[in-house]
Amino acid sequence: MQKIKKQIRKLYLSSVTGNLSLTGAWVAILAARGYSLAQIGLAETVFHITSILLEIPSGVFADLFGRKKMLLVSSILRMAGNIVMIFSCSFSMICLSLAFYAANYNFASGSGGLSTLCAGFALFIGHRAAYGTDVVMCALQILIVLSLYEARINDGVSDAAKGLTQSVRSELMQCFLSSLSFLKREKKATALMFCNSFVGAMDILLLFFLQAKLPAAGMPNQALGAALFFMELGGIFGSKIILKWRKPKYRNVFTVTATLVFLGVLAEHSSFCLLMTAGGFLAAFADDMLQVRTNTILQDMFPSEQRATLISMESFTFSVIMVVLSPLAGLLFSNW
Repeated sequence: MQKIKKQIRKLYLSSVTGNLSLTGAWVAILAARGYSLAQIGLAETVFHITSILLEIPSGVFADLFGRKKMLLVSSILRMAGNIVMIFSCSFSMICLSLAFYAANYNFASGSGGLSTLCAGFALFIGHRAAYGTDVVMCALQILIVLSLYEARINDGVSDAAKGLTQSVRSELMQCFLSSLSFLKREKKATALMFCNSFVGAMDILLLFFLQAKLPAAGMPNQALGAALFFMELGGIFGSKIILKWRKPKYRNVFTVTATLVFLGVLAEHSSFCLLMTAGGFLAAFADDMLQVRTNTILQDMFPSEQRATLISMESFTFSVIMVVLSPLAGLLFSNW
């Protein structure tokens, strides 16, 4: 029992070091370095293309090789992304760094709200120091992950080789075919996921580009982190409010939330910092409202053993929409 508790503590510590970052407001950092919103939108597209390619393989690899190895791979990928970003001197290197980050997110969870609070500090110390701090956190996470214990089903070298050559291919093909079958068979669920992903993508893109637009509108760097954190709080309120809305029709919820996100986009173009921040809060509020309602309906539609497939499909639909919208949003927010 003591061994299990120790293992749990290490997992929590690994999660903390993985989520603790000075570089969560990466859009603001890139904008401060002189990159345009159109370039940032293209870089975001690279991120999501990588995410689409690795969404299914990452889950298969975790099943075949164990969670510990995948956490280790995730930490190494994050460290690689940080190192590339530190030495980046071209847009192609920025895209390569974001590809590493996308791979990291596929194998593990992403960063938390504290990273946005640190946005102003990251801008103050500069991108090299900020990403250098992330490298240190990655090294700590790797040491913690290496100390984890994971039971092995089989230890034979031949079995591992066989799993690498045959099991991986068969599992990937099976997951790919089952995913296509799911999208084709469950048309209502697919429609719900695309509606939810569309609103979510618009919210995420708005919050991303506000990282660059708020300083350009005159907000001091030291206030940026607090503003971004405040906007993220909108999601908490939205997820609470929707629970008080008794049996709402999905069409009505989608209409309300899409309208709120659109108002957030309009507020972003006002060039008034307080109004722009309020618009970001409103968009996050709407996004989480719809997310909670969508999850409730999907969970009622499918048994618990299909939850993993649902999560994978939601991530897939979100990435597909982001691939399309990211470059368009970069042009929209930079020119309007």
